[in-house]
Amino acid sequence: MKLHLKIKRFNPEHDKKPWWGEYDLDVEPGDRILDALHEVKWTLDGTLALRRSCAHGVCGSDAMRINGRNRLACKCLIKDEIKNGQIVIEPILGMRVLKDMIVDMDPFFAHYRSIMPFLVNDTPLPANGRERLQSPEDRQRFDDSTKCILCACCTTSCPSFWARGEYIGPAAIVQAHRFIFDSRDQAAQERLEILSDVDGVWRCRTAFNCTEACPRDIKVTKTIGEVKDALRTGVIA
Repeated sequence: MKLHLKIKRFNPEHDKKPWWGEYDLDVEPGDRILDALHEVKWTLDGTLALRRSCAHGVCGSDAMRINGRNRLACKCLIKDEIKNGQIVIEPILGMRVLKDMIVDMDPFFAHYRSIMPFLVNDTPLPANGRERLQSPEDRQRFDDSTKCILCACCTTSCPSFWARGEYIGPAAIVQAHRFIFDSRDQAAQERLEILSDVDGVWRCRTAFNCTEACPRDIKVTKTIGEVKDALRTGVIA
């Protein structure tokens, strides 16, 4: 089938403003968007810049806007996204564009690091000296938030983040949730204090954009609501 790929291009080294690159390809309906982008870069225009690594929806590096929606290019099939023979590709919003689809992820990962994304437990190791056991029920409590791959699809789909980049964002809150509700962790209150900041969890306006954008089907808005409840009640359950 024929595909017209319209890609928003920008190289700050010589472009004064973004421009649209347009490319015509012969593709298979079952090809992925990432395959089409590879075809452009490898055969039509080697200057196109994008991130990708595993190409299987695990690394999260190829997040971009596809027909106006945040998606992973490696998980989207051309047959599902093509409209009137065309697909429109743009970089994710709210972050400085370094070149084409590549955006500056440093602020995003700074927010991630701020919530202490690691297990905190200062008690001596169990007698077996190897692991702290946890019941399946306790593990299930935070199972959904362990699926996050830090692709930034949720955060860069959020109107509150677009309005104020200092907002910690859905991805960081999901990562905090993973540890706040972990029965083995001892720093829940410290994380909740971080999230109670002016640019913390209360900037969420429950738009549900984050849940719709998540390629891992995490119930992001529900997760944020549970963190809000823990702050309101002081109860982690």
